[in-house]
Amino acid sequence: MLKASLILLSLLPAAAQAVDVGRFKESSGAPPAPWRLQTLNDKLAPTHYALRDWDGVNAIEAKAKASMALMARPLSVDLAKTPVLCWRWRVDAPLKNADLRTKEGDDYAARVYITFKIKPEALDFATRAKLRIGRAIFGDQLPDAAINYVWDNRYPVGTREPSAYTDRVRLIVARSGAADAGHWVDERHDVLADATQAFGPDIAAARQLAVASDTDNTGEEAHAGFADLHFVARDAPCVF
Repeated sequence: MLKASLILLSLLPAAAQAVDVGRFKESSGAPPAPWRLQTLNDKLAPTHYALRDWDGVNAIEAKAKASMALMARPLSVDLAKTPVLCWRWRVDAPLKNADLRTKEGDDYAARVYITFKIKPEALDFATRAKLRIGRAIFGDQLPDAAINYVWDNRYPVGTREPSAYTDRVRLIVARSGAADAGHWVDERHDVLADATQAFGPDIAAARQLAVASDTDNTGEEAHAGFADLHFVARDAPCVF
């Protein structure tokens, strides 16, 4: 019996090796450590985050009202082994006036944000200078590079653009419009492939994962949820 069980275990798909980074047992209260609120500007009202049971899914709920803050956690995932990020999210509605190509419209009902460390020798002088200036303004939390998967209001899924603020942050439209609003939808994205396409092959490590509802530029309101964030191998299914 034991031998048969071991054989069956050996035949299980690689999905069993999923690296959980945001799967919550709790259904109330603040998101547990290592998740923490990260504000980018002390003058801005922060988006409110809390755990809730939302249609049977334990999730981070985000409520934004002319506000901005990240709910973030450090990452130590091996992207060579598990480069694919899976998650569930939902929004009540996309924003009305956002436009990712402008600073005035740089808001999103929901976004998932991954930062990266780039190998130092791969950063040219101009990039190092930009990062040094940026960190003097925004602090050491400014990453070498970052990918934002966004639920957009106007551009089609698959759109890729640099941030209106910095080309060290790239935006990828993962979901767009209101067709899927009001219920949970699943996402699957190859983070390493997307980062390599945006910044080249010298990705040293993924450093931070964050979720956010962001409405400080447009002054709008947003209501979103995030759940079941985990990394898997390219040949493994997501585990929902």
